[in-house]
Amino acid sequence: MTNMNGHNQGNNIAVTAMEIASSKQPLPTAKSVDTLPVLKRISESFLLLYPPKKPQNRLQSELMALMMSGDSLISAFPEEDNIFCWKGTITGSKDTVFEGKEYRLSLSFPNDYPFKPPKVKFETVCFHPNLDLYGNICLDILQDKWSSAYDVRTILLSIQSLLGDFNGCNIDLSSLTEYRKMVEKLYKPIARC
Repeated sequence: MTNMNGHNQGNNIAVTAMEIASSKQPLPTAKSVDTLPVLKRISESFLLLYPPKKPQNRLQSELMALMMSGDSLISAFPEEDNIFCWKGTITGSKDTVFEGKEYRLSLSFPNDYPFKPPKVKFETVCFHPNLDLYGNICLDILQDKWSSAYDVRTILLSIQSLLGDFNGCNIDLSSLTEYRKMVEKLYKPIARC
């Protein structure tokens, strides 16, 4: 390309680059900018505009959603006047050894819910490889796979599903087949003549 003076711009750029490359002077260094105060101000402004929901509000909306869902095999309600302590029930799924059996659960929500999972325990005795003797549940979404996107309904449905398809995290996996037979024997209805 030719500029208004009749010089070839492509050559000027090449010469300029060569001159810079051959010069012994160091290139100027970019100044570092401390972005932390800027980010802090932005996050503070964001929190003022969009304050986080209080756990109580989140739990109240989850209660309403659960009541409106129409799921007849799961339920949960706050215990007395404490929105952080709930009692729940699940009924065993069809075509499992737990079919039709109702189990009571306790759900205890932390103050920083939904960013931390609730503590969920079986109050009804249930013989299952994902439960210990105290009713504690071995379920990934209640531990290291927790997400604030989960809600009470998701938790209850996951536990209900776990009853029919256990992973045996609380027992030796080599005895899982034997364990399954024992569970089926204990929970299958006895045939009457």
